[in-house]
Order: sequence, then structure tokens, then C-alpha cells
Amino acid sequence: MNRSLGAKASVMISVQYSTRLSLIFLFLITLLFNAGAALAMEDYMIDMTQPNEYQQWQATNDNVMGGVSNGQLIYAKPISRFEGELSLANNGGFSSINRSIESLSSDIETVAIIVVGDGRRYQLRFSTRKNGVQINYKHEFSTRDGQLQNLEFSLKDFQAVYRGRLIDDAPRLAASDISRVGFLIADKTAGPFSLDVGQIRFKPSMSSQ
Repeated sequence: MNRSLGAKASVMISVQYSTRLSLIFLFLITLLFNAGAALAMEDYMIDMTQPNEYQQWQATNDNVMGGVSNGQLIYAKPISRFEGELSLANNGGFSSINRSIESLSSDIETVAIIVVGDGRRYQLRFSTRKNGVQINYKHEFSTRDGQLQNLEFSLKDFQAVYRGRLIDDAPRLAASDISRVGFLIADKTAGPFSLDVGQIRFKPSMSSQ
């Protein structure tokens, strides 16, 4: 190998490694700050930095409808990572993960997530089950490739959906009805995807604190 090219490659690897370490450090500092705030306000939080958290999640991909996409949640120290590859073959094109959650207080009005994405568009999803009927709700969000994002969404802005179609007459999402939380990607773009998730935090209204 040309010495000049070898030196450039070494510098690039060093910069990438340094950037990765800086991002991890920033991730951890942000998580620690938010964890402290959550305890102070008695929020409900799912800590995605726990090594065994991924075991609570299950994957549902488009193979249930004949597609060939794949996706899963893994532990990628120090966070959990939703990763896989979308394929548009056989009319497919989605991958999702979800887990059950404890009953939430009716005072909860917003949900905040800490993520590092890949520039693709994802959905934060909730499922409710009331009187034997399950309804899924979504809130889409865009990620910036390799950048830490602390995103917050109001529950009233989630949309009820059924197989990708909006349900106009569904009840507004209420925290006390939520039974499952998840992430989904279905941005109609084939190829690999990766979403690092550090925390999911449910926050009550200011008046109830």
C-alpha cells in the first residue's frame, strides 16, 4: 500500500473511532441527566442501556405478509439498537419491534425518546387494548445520520392506524390505555437501517407535578 494512502486511511479510522467515542460519551451524559430528571418527577422510563432490555422486545417483520425484510433489537453497548434490512420484494417493506409496558398514569401527556439514527424516517408506535379491541397509534419522526436527538411528542398528536391506513374515527390516545410500545420503519426505501435507542420516557403534565 502507498504510504500516503495508508496514512490517510489510518487518520480516517482514528477520526471515526474518536467520533464514535464522543457520541457514546454524549449519549451517556444525556441519559444520566434525563434519568435524574425522571426520578425527580416520578416519570415512567424504559432504560434501553440495560444489557438485558432487548430480551423484552419482539420483532414483527413483513414476512407475516409474504415479504422478506428483517429486523431485530440487539444490545450494542451502551445502548439498544433496532437494526435490519428492508426489502420491497413481494409487496413488503416494513420491520418493527415492540414490547409490553406497565400501566401508565392517566396524567402522562408526552413521551420523549433519545436516539441516534441513520437519516431514515421511523415511527414510534403504541398499542391499546380496550373492551377486547386493539388499536395501533403512530407518530413519525425523521433522524439525522449519526446525530444524537432528544425528541418529545404529545400523545394527542399520535394517529390511529390499521395496516398503514389512518383510522379517522378512533378515540384519542390516552396513556392509561397503552399496553405496548414499539418502533417501526416503513419508508419505502430498500436497504439496511439502524436506530440506536437510549431511553423512552413518559412524562406527566406540568400541572400534575
